[in-house]
Amino acid sequence: MTEVSRESMEYDVVIVGAGPAGLSAAIRLKQLDPDLQVVVLEKGSEVGAHILSGAVLDPSGLDALIPDWRERGAPVNVPVTQDNFYLLGEAGQIRIPNWPMPPLMSNHGNYIVSMGNVCRWMAGQAEELGVEIFPGMSASELVYGEGGEVVGVVAGEFGREPDGTPGPSYEPGMELRGKYVLLGEGVRGSLSKQVMARYDLCAGKEPQKFGIGMKEIWEIDPEKHRPGTVTHTMGWPLGNNAGGGSFIYHAENNQVHIGFVVHLNYENPWLYPYMEFQRLKHHPLIAELLRGGKRVAYGARAISEGGWQSIPKVAFPGGALLGCSAGLVNVPRIKGNHNAMLSGKAAAEAAHAAIRVGRSGDELTGYEDDLRSGPVARDLRRVRNVKPLWSKFGLLGSLTLGGFDMWVANLFGVNPMGTQKHGKSDAAATGLAADHKPIVYPKPDGVLSFDRLTNVAFSFTNHEESQPCHLQLRDPVIPIAVNLPKFAEPAQRYCPAGVYEVVQEAGAEPRFVINFQNCVHCKTCDIKDPSQNINWVTPQGGDGPNYPNM
Repeated sequence: MTEVSRESMEYDVVIVGAGPAGLSAAIRLKQLDPDLQVVVLEKGSEVGAHILSGAVLDPSGLDALIPDWRERGAPVNVPVTQDNFYLLGEAGQIRIPNWPMPPLMSNHGNYIVSMGNVCRWMAGQAEELGVEIFPGMSASELVYGEGGEVVGVVAGEFGREPDGTPGPSYEPGMELRGKYVLLGEGVRGSLSKQVMARYDLCAGKEPQKFGIGMKEIWEIDPEKHRPGTVTHTMGWPLGNNAGGGSFIYHAENNQVHIGFVVHLNYENPWLYPYMEFQRLKHHPLIAELLRGGKRVAYGARAISEGGWQSIPKVAFPGGALLGCSAGLVNVPRIKGNHNAMLSGKAAAEAAHAAIRVGRSGDELTGYEDDLRSGPVARDLRRVRNVKPLWSKFGLLGSLTLGGFDMWVANLFGVNPMGTQKHGKSDAAATGLAADHKPIVYPKPDGVLSFDRLTNVAFSFTNHEESQPCHLQLRDPVIPIAVNLPKFAEPAQRYCPAGVYEVVQEAGAEPRFVINFQNCVHCKTCDIKDPSQNINWVTPQGGDGPNYPNM
């Protein structure tokens, strides 16, 4: 294929991803030196388009970055007023009192927010400082220098045909080059995967672990709405089939954000995470809340769960990994936005210090040191054993042993259980279909529960169909020849958007079909495929979910 000729633009720092990490880095760079040339690339059609509303925000990251965020009108308006923890059974629940919970589990001082709107506000703050933000611009390739360092990215390539060849409206995009490139792509980013492999950033670390988080926004009866109420549940419907649980956040405007997380290290390939979520909503505790309301949005994304022991080396020649690209989620708190902001701030400070003395293209060791010893480290080290203990001993073991470990770490700064290992990857944890029983799920009723394709319509996702499929099979034979007989091809079930089908027609061999138009960019397939045969790459800019501004 003929080499593509591209124009280039020069910046001091190129940032991929307009999430909380990337925007924090951009803001901090311009705070430190207004003359720095900083650009942020966002693959969504607008900032926030790929961030579904609904999170509990620890404001520590925002406090460090923009101390006067309240006066500046940040959309952070609903303080948490009540924390509820429940252990669910099929027909009832047990309230877990708050007093045995480690203090770090308290949401006092936190806020229920739309992170999409927070990021839109942060983008406005960045632009006021002179940051250039380009939405609808996917960063599809890394650009390397003569010494093997990252010197930029290719962005804005459009118009390839499904077979990958340039079409009649082909636009080659541009090379955006910088002294440093910061990757804030979120979980399992396509460029982040490449730099991890190229520079062996995961050497000596535990494998990263993940969950699939699915979320719906509901408008409910005002009589049932309790702004500031946060509820977490564990137990039913997953039982012993998988780890995970739900969250329900009462936000503004009579809205509740209800979500369900399933840990992706489950063994039973018959498990259907999406249907577990739909089944959850029929529990009496939740059904009563939602009854009479309406669902207004749906989305899904993978969540990094490996924690402290799975964080890769975050600095590489010419750049750094930020936020969820580095896996900075605090699993028991189900919070990562504050650490994303803190990581962006720290990376910006390291990049600024380097540029000030004439450096470029090297490793930002100052950022690596800050992440390993600063506020992010203090947040993640003390909870590092919760996830591996859950994997080894199940829900009750995690509540007992993990709770004890967190309590001691909170009081004395030492984890009595040391540092537990995760073991195998989530893909390798998948068991054989013959060793597990299929699970029969109730049919969605169309009132509280919905089929996948109906719900995907509420993600407002869209992909130009004439482009190459961004869900690449390393070997197209494997889904039918290997995954179907061994694992009952679990892609049919683990995908929360109905992207993958095994079509079986009379008199014909089964076919594996990829409906990439449905993709909500959760990356679960890239993580959970037992043969590691699916490679998620970024589609052309602007494609994907278009989550509503609410």
